[in-house]
This record gives sequence, C-alpha cells and structure tokens, in this order.
Amino acid sequence: MTAGNGGAGGGRPARRVLGLPGRPRAGEWLEPAPGVPAEAPPAELPEPEPRPEPWPAAFAGPPADAAGPGLRAELEAILMVVDEPVGEAHLASVLERPRAEVAVALRELSAEYTAHGRGFDLRLVAGGWRFYSRDACAPAVDRFVLDGRQARLTQAALETLAVIAYRQPVSRSRVSAVRGVNCDGVMRTLVQRGLVEEAGSEPETGAILYRTTNYFLERMGLRGLDELPELAPFLPEVDDVEAESLEGTMIAEAVAAAAVQAADGSGEAGRAAPDR
Repeated sequence: MTAGNGGAGGGRPARRVLGLPGRPRAGEWLEPAPGVPAEAPPAELPEPEPRPEPWPAAFAGPPADAAGPGLRAELEAILMVVDEPVGEAHLASVLERPRAEVAVALRELSAEYTAHGRGFDLRLVAGGWRFYSRDACAPAVDRFVLDGRQARLTQAALETLAVIAYRQPVSRSRVSAVRGVNCDGVMRTLVQRGLVEEAGSEPETGAILYRTTNYFLERMGLRGLDELPELAPFLPEVDDVEAESLEGTMIAEAVAAAAVQAADGSGEAGRAAPDR
C-alpha cells in the first residue's frame, strides 16, 4: 500500500462522487470505507414545478401588437396628457384609425375601469373624452388638492351663471334685469374663471352677448346644454303666482283709490280704509 492510498485499517478510501448529487456516473465505484455502513441509493429528485406568473392573467391586459403598443394603449397615453376633453374625430385623425374603431375602444376602456373599480374614470363630457377621478374618491382628492382651502362661487355668481346657462346668448343688462341687481362684477369673475365667454353682440343695441363655455360643461359633468335640468320642478305653482298677482293688483287698486280721495280732499279715505 502506498502512502497516497493509506487509510484506516489498510483499506482503500471511498471515492467521492463527481456526478450530479444523487445521480452517480455509470460504473461509479461506490464501495464504502471500512467501518462506514452502506447507504441506500438516493431516490430520484422530483421535477421542479413551473414558476408562477408575476401577475394574474386578469391584470395582464391585452397583448400588444407586433408593430406597436396597440390602439387602447395609445388612447390611454394621449388622454393622460390632455388638458380638456378630446373628441373622437380628433383622436381618430391623430392615430390614423377609423372613428368607429376609436369610439368602441374608448367605451371598452371606460367599462373596464368601472368593472375593476379603478380610482379614475374615463368619461364623455363636453363632446370629448377625458380622465376624471371617480366620484367615490372625491373626499380623498379634496383633502389632497384643497388642503382645507376651497374657492367656491358666491351665491350671486351661481345665480348669474344659471341665468346665462338658460338664457344664452344673453347680455349683461338682461341678466341684471332678471336678477334685479347689477351683475357687472360677477360677470367679470365668471369670465376670468373660464365659465363664461363672449358670443358676439346684439344687432339692435350692440350689447355684448355672453354664453357658457365647454369648461362650464366639463365642471358640471354635462355632455351638452340639452342635459341641463328642467326648470319646471323649481318654479312656483301657477295658483301661487296667480294669487300673488291678484293680491298685488288689489293692493295697487286700493293705493290708487286712496290717492284719488286724498287729491279730492274728501277726507273719507282714512275712515274708509280697513284696519290692518
């Protein structure tokens, strides 16, 4: 026995397995060393399970086209950067797609966001499409954006805006006549905020006419002026108006009669007038 092969008890040492763990080479010498009990050959290792996908299939989204990101992705990218609603015709022209195809894709995206309960919504407002935060998330958005500071329209501004919305195009003098007060300052405020704009002039008087803007429709969440609520439910009943008119007529007649009697110097007006 040479020095290099020496071992306990003079036997040869066990060879180290050089193959894969648990899988010896063919004809490999596996004689155990003296004093070491023989071990049973290891069992075959199970096949590794396939790794799961990083995202569920429901959130994978539609596959991208080979030549680009696809129509839906392009629409989302454009609508993320717009400052005002964009019409379907403009989107179709930019993307060089049929308008009908763009319209279908926009409605599918809007329905998908609603079905998944996203915090944003894709709406058709003021003749165009734009992303908006969902109504249910409005309190959180208010706390983040406003931080306790709100710039609301005054009651006078709301009344003036309502008159313009229902009577447009209308002049400032007409709005003042309807409200019963001068509204020049309020009109300037509405114009500065982009809710009202000039719409030409009146042919007879040359007065400037005003109308609401697309921004007004956007803030109100309306597709057009035809979606303004009807005024009938907010108007007083006809009987009440007639009663008030009749009462006013009786008072006017009584005042006129008293004035005539006073002018005649009869002195009977005071005794004929009923007690109040």
